[in-house]
Amino acid sequence: MLDIISDYWLLFLIGTYPNGPLGGVAATLLLSLIGVGLAFPISILLALAQLSAHRWIRIPATAIRYLIRSIPLVMLIFGAYFIVPVILGRPVAGFTTMAVTLVVFQSVYLAEIVRAGIEALPRGQTEAASALGMGYWLRMRKIVLPQALMNMLPSMVGQFVTTIKDTSLGYVIGVQEATYAANQVNNSVLTQPFSVFFLLSLVYFVICFALTQGARMLEARIARRGARVPAASDPLPTAS
Repeated sequence: MLDIISDYWLLFLIGTYPNGPLGGVAATLLLSLIGVGLAFPISILLALAQLSAHRWIRIPATAIRYLIRSIPLVMLIFGAYFIVPVILGRPVAGFTTMAVTLVVFQSVYLAEIVRAGIEALPRGQTEAASALGMGYWLRMRKIVLPQALMNMLPSMVGQFVTTIKDTSLGYVIGVQEATYAANQVNNSVLTQPFSVFFLLSLVYFVICFALTQGARMLEARIARRGARVPAASDPLPTAS
């Protein structure tokens, strides 16, 4: 295994770059960042649409949620890979196809996190803002979303971890991420498949474990911060 690391660590890390497209762990992390980063603003709009009082907004948003969540990610990848070039009339790179699929897929799951975060806030927050004359969008921007997003950070980090693992499905359409790089190494070594894919598993474990521990620390910090904030029902201190 040490020989594999010594000879192929650069292929694992960045693929064939700069002689080819960026690959390996770097491509995995880049795909994950694109998937979650671009999905986040879409997820906020989708969550607000699902919470809308208007049926003509709420029903389509809810239908999108059920539709996307009922389809396995690998089927969405194949669908985008074969259908999008037909619609556009030109070929689309596998990396682009995977990035767009992740954005669509993660938007729905992040929207559920955002929606849950908004619904978890006490109703008194929005009622007080309404009493002060704040409109809907001003309430969301100044009162609701800042608090909800702070509480949602650990869950969002957890979703980022899931996205990192989901990028391995890009291998089926030739995206040169970490799993693709491991297969290239395996084709070169031939006699050590267990060592190659054990090393790949170890890479995924280290990245995901580090992020998971970071999410736990963040969650504990948010909990401590919430414990220091007095509840609205707490009696005011009286002068002695």
